[in-house]
Amino acid sequence: MTVRDMMRKASFGLGLWVTLLSPWALPAAAQSPQPLVGGERPWVQNVSGKDQQAARELFNAANTSLTEGLFVEASEKYLQALRHWDHPAIHYNLALALMKLDRPLEVHEHLLSAMRYGPEPLGTDKFENATRYKELLDTQLVRLSISCDEPGATVTMDGQTLFMGPGRYQGLVRPGTHSIVAMKEGYVTADKSQPLLPGAQVNLDLRPYRLEYQRRWPVWMPWTVMGTGLAAAAGGGLLHLETSKNYRRFDDIVLEQCDSGCNPRENGLSDIRSRGDNLQRAAYGAYALGGAAFVTGVVLAYLNQPQAVPVNPDPGKKTVSVTPLLGGTNGLLATFQF
Repeated sequence: MTVRDMMRKASFGLGLWVTLLSPWALPAAAQSPQPLVGGERPWVQNVSGKDQQAARELFNAANTSLTEGLFVEASEKYLQALRHWDHPAIHYNLALALMKLDRPLEVHEHLLSAMRYGPEPLGTDKFENATRYKELLDTQLVRLSISCDEPGATVTMDGQTLFMGPGRYQGLVRPGTHSIVAMKEGYVTADKSQPLLPGAQVNLDLRPYRLEYQRRWPVWMPWTVMGTGLAAAAGGGLLHLETSKNYRRFDDIVLEQCDSGCNPRENGLSDIRSRGDNLQRAAYGAYALGGAAFVTGVVLAYLNQPQAVPVNPDPGKKTVSVTPLLGGTNGLLATFQF
């Protein structure tokens, strides 16, 4: 199954809420909590009769809005009722309203709150409904765990700050592609943006890498090459001086001894001239070699400027793992190393 197919399946599963909870097929809402004071029931303890009454009035008004399809209004009134009385029945009905608003993360949260004391405050049928809806959500949402051990690193998901390192985040998210990064000044940003598939548990370890400045070669190498070029050019200059001396000597002999004609072989003129020519060629070669070496040294010095390099202190550590959330769903198991 491709990623696109699985994402399509996720959209279908979440869309199932809309089909199941159309106004004429809305599950029966929980009845208004009974006014109780004291007792052993944990959802009643420390709740005054005045708060219970205020919660019941808001609860009944919210139920009316729910049956009329005014889901935003109903959810707001249920939230107001919860401020007076944290009762499982209020959480249950709020979950019903939020289902119609396509807010599955909040639905899951309130279903858990509705189920935390068992069937007694809801009734068996409502508790079973809550259990089924929660199980459906568990197969369609992603259980995400993010950790970052780097002190001072800011961890964000989709632009929202989750925590400052070192720390850990655990929660449910909707399937799809999410931007998950850890940032710290002077460090390379750790980016684990990726598509999250429905029904999976994903563990991410974000580790920004510190920057170190490194060179390609030792600092002395380019300067040595440039120095060698300058030395070769200087040697060429000395050879050129010797060339000039030989040419001047040749000219002097010609002026002194050959006014009326002479044989260059007998006077050694040809050897002097050949030596001068050879020295001249050697000087030009030294100039060419020295210039090339100097230019090469300049290029190497430019390329050898310090470069910021990320340092991974533990390249073998596993940073991403994905496992199925529920055994009854389509399986998914993957591990990535960076």
